[in-house]
Amino acid sequence: MRRVLNVGGASKAIPIPPHYEGWDHVLLDVDVRQRPDVVCDARNLATLPAGLYDAVYCSHNLEHYWRHDLARVLGGFVHVLRAHGFAEIAVPDLKAVFAEMERRHLDIDDVLYESSAGPISVNDVVYGLGRQIAASGDDFYAHKNAFTNLSLATALRKAGFEWVFTAGGPYEIRALAFKQDPTPDQRELLRLPAMTGTA
Repeated sequence: MRRVLNVGGASKAIPIPPHYEGWDHVLLDVDVRQRPDVVCDARNLATLPAGLYDAVYCSHNLEHYWRHDLARVLGGFVHVLRAHGFAEIAVPDLKAVFAEMERRHLDIDDVLYESSAGPISVNDVVYGLGRQIAASGDDFYAHKNAFTNLSLATALRKAGFEWVFTAGGPYEIRALAFKQDPTPDQRELLRLPAMTGTA
């Protein structure tokens, strides 16, 4: 059975993309209260056994690490992945956010968009969801890093990913990063021809 390591996913109740249906979904989180399968800080992934996973899924977690820790986190992704493994990553797109601020003449605390969690301000996207940080009392939920398409792709290549594909969404960057040339099965599973390659 193929295995996906969900890094910082908080809870298995939070859905992951449907292309992982039928995979062994292993949740990794630093917070033991979430009852993850693996309790580990993503900066310490290199302490785990190597080559156990076919994919790493990391949605809106990388921005919670300082820039100087990014290489350790991404290097850990490379470490835990099998030879033909890939990482799927989503982070806020600060370039898109700033462009929208300019277009709509928004200030930092103005609402950028409405979500299922309520209104999201520019400040929430840049620095982390203020309501969540205040309610939890845990500043790990604050954002400590920011990305553009280019900066994320560059960091992934420096970490050892040979092929990087990126696509934009509303205020979000999604990246697929491969240790080796994607296999035909991976290209079909992930619909790679529809994405822009930056390898």
